[in-house]
Amino acid sequence: MPEDQTERLQKRLARAGVASRRAAEELIKAGRVTVNGQVATLGQSVSEADVIEVDDLVVGQAASQHRTFAMYKRRGVIVTAHDEKGRPAVLDHMPDIPGLHPVGRLDRDSEGLLLLTTDGELTLRLTHPRYGHDKVYRAWIEGGVPDNATLDDLEDGIELEDGFTAPARVDRAGRGVYVTLREGKNRQVRRMLEAVGYPVTRLVRVRLGGLWLEDLVPGEWRELGERDLFDLEHPDKTPEHVWARKERLTRERWG
Repeated sequence: MPEDQTERLQKRLARAGVASRRAAEELIKAGRVTVNGQVATLGQSVSEADVIEVDDLVVGQAASQHRTFAMYKRRGVIVTAHDEKGRPAVLDHMPDIPGLHPVGRLDRDSEGLLLLTTDGELTLRLTHPRYGHDKVYRAWIEGGVPDNATLDDLEDGIELEDGFTAPARVDRAGRGVYVTLREGKNRQVRRMLEAVGYPVTRLVRVRLGGLWLEDLVPGEWRELGERDLFDLEHPDKTPEHVWARKERLTRERWG
């Protein structure tokens, strides 16, 4: 659709794959949709130039125009479009593409795999807990390697100030652990490990769904192709020997 041509908001949401037109109308009525930062109204017209968000997640462009990137986020870089304090932000290091936004969060002191996309539907699927996409982190910690009882506590769920964590997987590694989560509380891995007496000194995200950090280096990014996007959302379809190789290479790189 040309940038100056308009269409009904609910039609735009349906075209972007966020929901059916009727379900999109309910999202608008519930006040969950904004256009350019303002709460939307039913029947409102929008153009491709408008920034539309559902539950604070940006809705991308038409499917044929979607672009998605994998980046190795450096430590010290903010996961936001632009930082009002002038600190380096992830989009400062990316091509200027309308609608491009980070998928989920990765705190300033952490590093590793971060996705950026123009596809709002993909963002919703990757960040909503009901879809159950794994996120795997390599953590280096103080205090040695946790004993079996501590690992069991971490895997069963521990109480943080904002509630209990969901079940997780925790595997020992050199001077630390690998943690696999299916939820995304703020700074969750750091808070979980600190709560049981093992402060994190370094944290790297190495996998999201079926997509691995692999050999990307800090600050580097690459655009994802159709196969990458399929693997991202369908890790169970990855051949066992391919998965085993990627897991082995990850262990070789990160210990």
